[in-house]
Amino acid sequence: MLSDRLLTRLAVSVAAIGFAATASADPITIVDQADRTVTLQKPADRIASIPIPMASTIIAMDGGTSKLVGMNPTAKSAIVEGVLGRIFSEAKNIPSDITAPNFIPNIEELAATHPDLVIQWADYGADLVDPISNAGLNVALISYGTEEKTRYYHNMVATALGKPERAALINGWRDTVANEMAAKARDIPADKKPKVLYLGRALENLTASGNKGNYNAWYIDLVGGVNASSDVQGNGTTISPEQIAEWNPDVILLNSFEAKLGIDRIYNDPILSLTKAAKERKVYKMPLGGYRWDPPSQESPLTWMWLANLLHPDVFTYDLRGEMKKAYQTLYNYDLSDADIDGILWMDMQGAETAYAQFKAK
Repeated sequence: MLSDRLLTRLAVSVAAIGFAATASADPITIVDQADRTVTLQKPADRIASIPIPMASTIIAMDGGTSKLVGMNPTAKSAIVEGVLGRIFSEAKNIPSDITAPNFIPNIEELAATHPDLVIQWADYGADLVDPISNAGLNVALISYGTEEKTRYYHNMVATALGKPERAALINGWRDTVANEMAAKARDIPADKKPKVLYLGRALENLTASGNKGNYNAWYIDLVGGVNASSDVQGNGTTISPEQIAEWNPDVILLNSFEAKLGIDRIYNDPILSLTKAAKERKVYKMPLGGYRWDPPSQESPLTWMWLANLLHPDVFTYDLRGEMKKAYQTLYNYDLSDADIDGILWMDMQGAETAYAQFKAK
């Protein structure tokens, strides 16, 4: 649930956009996730996004790419490599040189996009924000990594676009799915909850995260699992194969950020191949849809359904392919084909893994 503080801030933003709808000449006011008030004279027609996840969020909230005028190069690679690149082929032409890899804005290139609004991180310091403001550009800041924060910046972006109903629709979907999952997971006995290890990196090194502020741990718990790396201090901590062997997870989830990472990484490792997850063929790479399914995004309920069906197919029986088709119609006005879904779910690579046959096209 949203905190009282965030609800108050959200009410200010929604009230402002509601007033603007009745008097189009009036400005739109939003409160960003650094408690800064941002004023737009009208709904934004041109938004540049420096944070990685926001590019696909803007597309979903607007229903297209026409208002996204600049994005992070990593966000662009996810779009071009994934299904959004097929849905919106024009996205490959959107500039991605507005920022360096460390989110330092390239002010000259950023200004060249003539943005009505620039989205930047709230938590990385003034050095990433002040150059944008000093250039005379409007900037709103987002914070990332929890369900609460995600729902809030969905409202921020939709408000800035003059489409608050889009955030209400998408966040309402999240509420419905999360609530029904929590109700079902409540009855799963503790000894029936599998230990799930999410590896944020797995090629050159292995990383895992604890429970605090970790979105993966949050939805593992939501669907009736236990975070195998809960005793890790911090997020993205480097771990050893021996540590994973000690945890002996029932399920291993591989990140979708490393393009060359496949499930063979586990099966070919002399130590990791001895884990219960490997022996029982329960190693899965996170899907790559309109955005990567590991972190929070507009598609997160699909992540929850996917994992719920894998962990507890006797409790959760979502028609994932059908749910994906409905979601993509809502988010992107696109009819997913079976081939699209197979690609998103990596059916060629992991279709033979335990419980994965349920996701095959009927």
